[in-house]
Amino acid sequence: MSSRLDQTLIVMPAFNEEEAVGDVVREVLAALPGVRCLVVNDGSTDNTTEVARAAGATVAELPVNLGVGGAMRLGFKYALAHGLDNVVQIDSDGQHDPANVLALLDRLYSADLVIGARFAGEGDYDARGPRRWAMRFLAAILSRVARTKLTDTTSGFKASGPRAVRLFASHYPAEYLGDTIEALVIAARAGCVVVQVPVAMRPRAGGVPSHNPFRAAAYLGRAFIALGFALVRPSAALQPKV
Repeated sequence: MSSRLDQTLIVMPAFNEEEAVGDVVREVLAALPGVRCLVVNDGSTDNTTEVARAAGATVAELPVNLGVGGAMRLGFKYALAHGLDNVVQIDSDGQHDPANVLALLDRLYSADLVIGARFAGEGDYDARGPRRWAMRFLAAILSRVARTKLTDTTSGFKASGPRAVRLFASHYPAEYLGDTIEALVIAARAGCVVVQVPVAMRPRAGGVPSHNPFRAAAYLGRAFIALGFALVRPSAALQPKV
């Protein structure tokens, strides 16, 4: 497993996460010896860069806030440029347990994209109301697209193997929810094998959540729009670069 970690890049998109990012970086480096950790400062106005570097991460800075999709595309390009085979996305707010990365990497022996699923039997994470309804609907549709059972298609905890890294370096979507919903469609249509493993979520260690009850209706509408764009986007060019 050490050789697998040596070829793995942890990418942490971060927007104003100075409260939590340092502890998350230290936990990642302690739990995953040999792994490289890249924090992508997505236009933060706080001390995210300084805190992440002090904790031992490499930091790439975006001049403006592009969202998770834009930050992750930079991470995939960084991995290619540095000869790294695998990319694992971890939230910089502490909700993802780095110890679960090993389970995701294990599945990359037989898959191209592995989702850390919150609704697959581990932990007690729950979403309610319109947001939960949207998640169930999306899971049903995207399970058919990916030809496998998926329960958590909006998870931000994912591992990409060499084929998916090459694909996403060129085609990772930057639109809202594109980094989850559309990315899965892109991967499936490019012939990537998509699977999931159960993971438990933890409470945020700091920062401000991206969702609250007042945004539930907006989330529902945007999720359906994102799915619509994903399904109508031409797929002919979506092949990994060799």
